[in-house]
Amino acid sequence: MPRALFAHAARDLRLTDTRQEAPGPGQVRIAMKRGGICGSDLHYFNHGGFGAVKLREPMILGHEVAGEVADLGADVTGLAIGDLVAVSPSRPCRDCVECLRGLPNQCLNMRFYGSAMPYPHIQGAFRDSLTADASQCVVATGLDASLAAMAEPLSVALHAVTRAGDMLGKRVLVTGCGPIGILVILAARRAGAAEIIATDIADPVLEIARTCGADVTLNTAKDPDALATYTSDKGTLDVLFECSGAQAALTAGITTLRPRGKIVQLGLSGDMTLPMMMITAREISLTGSFRFHDAFPLAVKMMQDGLIDVSPLLTHSFPLAEYAEAFATANDRSRAMKVQLVFGPC
Repeated sequence: MPRALFAHAARDLRLTDTRQEAPGPGQVRIAMKRGGICGSDLHYFNHGGFGAVKLREPMILGHEVAGEVADLGADVTGLAIGDLVAVSPSRPCRDCVECLRGLPNQCLNMRFYGSAMPYPHIQGAFRDSLTADASQCVVATGLDASLAAMAEPLSVALHAVTRAGDMLGKRVLVTGCGPIGILVILAARRAGAAEIIATDIADPVLEIARTCGADVTLNTAKDPDALATYTSDKGTLDVLFECSGAQAALTAGITTLRPRGKIVQLGLSGDMTLPMMMITAREISLTGSFRFHDAFPLAVKMMQDGLIDVSPLLTHSFPLAEYAEAFATANDRSRAMKVQLVFGPC
């Protein structure tokens, strides 16, 4: 009997037997192999949700996943039983006004795995067996399942770098060195950034930032004025990727931007106050970056081609049955970056 990991409320996770769904036309059944614990999974675990988004019914967590095709529905082409696939959690309706104007990540009827935004909730992918649309699956030949499961967060970073525009020769600041911040460092470097400065409040994650290509790493908890050297004249940096969702990080980062610099806001933690006079006087552009869509197959290909190496982020893995220890570890930024669950035989 396949199992799935449900969040019932804050600090209430339960591994429960579930039925196995046969694939319908255009679908495949996937024997799951790996699933990464994301920041949103931790919000559901720690707080039962985030902001106005709260659990109102038991919900399967998880959206960073990969597995092997185990069964094919009718009319499926391009996939074969045994293929390792990265599974995109993004399932836009393709028919609403936002989809039709080319913004599937803004779909009005989005079905994104492990999301309590709508009700009934969209069930997630931390389960032994998943039936998915074939269109969600990208063949990840040559990758380990642990890397294939990183396609989703890497897609978030690639989409953010695209939102920033031309990166060639730019001086870049990344605030917040969790998994998304580190992946933004990797993506920005690949896109041509000349210098990357990274900030965080924890030394262990800054060490990983250095490993992944940050030229300068600054602990702003130890030195609140660490960015002062970049604030001379009207600022000296070109692009700020704000990945922490922290008011202090955003405010400090803006002071480093030169006129007509760009802010790309990825971090989600609630509303923040902006220094509008500085933004106006320096003609700074503020851009949001939310999820992804077309970047998903690109993320898989870039890993397959060796253009981006995400392996330094993978710090821990646990069998699905040890989910409690896995979530406790993922909660501890002093020793964990990306924690993955292992499905099936270990």
